Amino acid sequence: MVEAQTWTTRRMSNPRLDSTEQVLDIPPTPPGEHRNSFGSNGGGLSPTVVTALIIASWYLSNIGVLLLNKYLLSFYGYRYPIFLTMLHMLSCAAYSYASINFLEIVPLQHIHSKKQFLKILALSAIFCFSVVCGNTSLRYLPVSFNQAIGATTPFFTAIFAFVITCKKETAEVYLALLPVVFGIVVASNSEPLFHLFGFLVCVGSTAGRALKSVVQGILLTSEAEKLHSMNLLLYMAPLAAFILLPFTLYIEGNVFAHTVEKARGDPFILFLLLGNATVAYLVNLTNFLVTKHTSALTLQVLGNAKATVAAVVSVLIFRNPVTVMGMAGFGITIMGVVLYSEAKKRSKVTTH
Repeated sequence: MVEAQTWTTRRMSNPRLDSTEQVLDIPPTPPGEHRNSFGSNGGGLSPTVVTALIIASWYLSNIGVLLLNKYLLSFYGYRYPIFLTMLHMLSCAAYSYASINFLEIVPLQHIHSKKQFLKILALSAIFCFSVVCGNTSLRYLPVSFNQAIGATTPFFTAIFAFVITCKKETAEVYLALLPVVFGIVVASNSEPLFHLFGFLVCVGSTAGRALKSVVQGILLTSEAEKLHSMNLLLYMAPLAAFILLPFTLYIEGNVFAHTVEKARGDPFILFLLLGNATVAYLVNLTNFLVTKHTSALTLQVLGNAKATVAAVVSVLIFRNPVTVMGMAGFGITIMGVVLYSEAKKRSKVTTH
């Protein structure tokens, strides 16, 4: 999946996407007269209706890929998270090529130098680590707890920004991160289905998503090297699939033969894998469309609510046990994320 924002999200395959949401590098919102140029004429629908449909599609794709990943990895018995992630990458590569070259959603941008290619390759490696860890965690943790951990992305982003770029935030921003961390501590201590390995890889996924966001801001800074989010996905996805191939063969064995054998007994697995890979791409497409038709700030607000909605829906579907303290911890974390977002906005206003 792809984390789409800067890839805030884990987003393609596991769009837990964080509440700063993190997808790929999203360009500024275009002027109002151009904002609804794509997809706004279908059926003579008003821009308001089109925007509402796009936001609904964003929610459905983000939550849908989470639930499908969880179902495949935990309930269906398809225990190959690395191969599943590789399928997501191949799907994103194919759909991105079609969307840019045939549907012309955005203009095609080219890689102009070996240096730029190596930077994208480095981002692809970090991206692989984050998404694979996120998908692996779904084998061991309920979606609700997975989302609670994913909401701590701002905490790791602040740490990496300070360590790597020496960027200091205001005291208000750092104070807002305290409830983010405190909430996840409360939720972890009261999670009935807590699994240490699942918890660690989920934290690794969240940290990886934050690291990619910071590194992307460093590597692709010049105007000549900046890529639109959909173009960046076009180049990152096949590189990520290439990186994952030897790992899936070494760690997960002859997964191709296992998949074919499983499909012979139950052809429905092919539908699940194809649908799952398609929805993983739609996460990135709808992230782009939401920002195009609204703003990056709206996407951030929607991301804050998405984690809660995904957690509630997953509990209703999978019936995993929850506790009052667990829900309280999740609520504290989300509250901290909202406070963090507001503090960041105020600090930007102050500095400008």
